[in-house]
Amino acid sequence: MEIKGKVHEVGATQQVSETFKKRDLIVEFAENPTYPEYIRFEALQDKAALLDSFKAGDEVEVFFNLRGRPWTDKTGKTSYFNSLVIWRINAISGTPAVAANTPAYAAPADVSNKPGEDDDLPF
Repeated sequence: MEIKGKVHEVGATQQVSETFKKRDLIVEFAENPTYPEYIRFEALQDKAALLDSFKAGDEVEVFFNLRGRPWTDKTGKTSYFNSLVIWRINAISGTPAVAANTPAYAAPADVSNKPGEDDDLPF
């Protein structure tokens, strides 16, 4: 799944346990600009570093997996939780670093025959 929006907030990396870390990203999603939605995503483990280069106001495209799981408390009541887990994020505004290093090429030349010339190609 993917969504495009504007970064509202990039959270600090949280070391949940010795072997598990996560980081939150809040994206403003404005399908209806009058009533924007603020969507919380999680970047887990090594994906937390993906958020290092983003700041509030950046336009982004977030690719994520929707995850859900049950949790049963001591009384036996089961609750369900959903999470949106980032697996890729791209900037969609400004000049990407790759584009700045891309060489400029001339427009293709017109190599068609002049009127009256025969074309010896068989196709």
